Amino acid sequence: MPSSPIIPAKRDPADHALLDVLGRVPDPRDPRGVRYPLVGVLAVAVCAVLAGARSFAAIGERALDLEQAQLAALGLGRAPEESTLRKLFARPDTIALDRQLAVLAWTRIAHVAGRRVIAIDGKTVRGARTAHAAAPHLVAALDHATGVVPRQHAVDTKSNEIPALRDLLAGFDPTDLHGCVITADAMHTQTDTAQAIVEAGADYVLTVKGNQPRLLADMKTLPWAAVPVGSTSTEHAHGRRVTRTIKAIDAPAWVGFPGAAQVAQLRRTVTSNGKKPVEVVYLITSATHALAPPAVLAAWVRGHWAIEDRLHYVRDVTFAQDDSQVRVGRAPHVMASLRNAVIGLLRLAGWDNIAKALRHHARHPDRAITCALTC
Repeated sequence: MPSSPIIPAKRDPADHALLDVLGRVPDPRDPRGVRYPLVGVLAVAVCAVLAGARSFAAIGERALDLEQAQLAALGLGRAPEESTLRKLFARPDTIALDRQLAVLAWTRIAHVAGRRVIAIDGKTVRGARTAHAAAPHLVAALDHATGVVPRQHAVDTKSNEIPALRDLLAGFDPTDLHGCVITADAMHTQTDTAQAIVEAGADYVLTVKGNQPRLLADMKTLPWAAVPVGSTSTEHAHGRRVTRTIKAIDAPAWVGFPGAAQVAQLRRTVTSNGKKPVEVVYLITSATHALAPPAVLAAWVRGHWAIEDRLHYVRDVTFAQDDSQVRVGRAPHVMASLRNAVIGLLRLAGWDNIAKALRHHARHPDRAITCALTC
């Protein structure tokens, strides 16, 4: 018999998706000492982060501000205290948490018309570094179209981001990636990564830079001057004019990447204050010209960097992740996962300005609960 009473979850029979997926995360605690169901604590934390909470203290304060009916909607009988949050979030199975949040995210982007394009990139949670432990490095996937994070994977402390990307891909259900396009930066321009993507039924778009010196040199010697421009686009922003031109040809046999169908040269010219620096980038993709003509290929490449603006920047600046004092156990990973979930929920609710959305939900906690449970 439990030493303390368990506060029961009072949920509507028609369970909400968020509570469903969070309810599948295993509870690391001895059942005899449990006062608050893990699903309810996680749900309260999601709602608190939706309202701008950045710390355990802030989450606890947000929870205490909720009315009884609001707590009941999240599966709790009373609000958890900061100490409960601090102890519990240091221990959960982060792999299971990311997997379940990914289930929720993936079902939300399944309706997107056309091919789903997913950017993959890593980010270190710098604020979690201590004298005795390295900061966790998390590799995340971002859906280009919606800004939702359908997968996250922690890099093993004795490994690096390259195999972690393949582990992240392996975490998807076998048919999830069929027909998708995976974009990644030059670090991941590896034949093993390309093979894993192709075997998953997806296409890749990879950048060739100095980490593949021989391949880069060979790409530069291709007769690009004789290749017609496939697509040109120009935009004006922040006092600059940016012009992008792309040329693409069938991949030569010597490229040696599994499934390689095209190689491309992308030129980016920035006109600002009378100066016109030019950046030239080379690409390899397994997508054929019929599936990815130059304009489409250029859009995929440009869309890849949205992971910096729509995820990494938001976590760093809006949520002040690198300044966070959350450092105990698995808590930094848990908080990053909750931020990913919140960013996705807000994007699905139609918010482009995440900081504005957080301020809005801070003023209207009932709307934060509605967003968490129904978006």
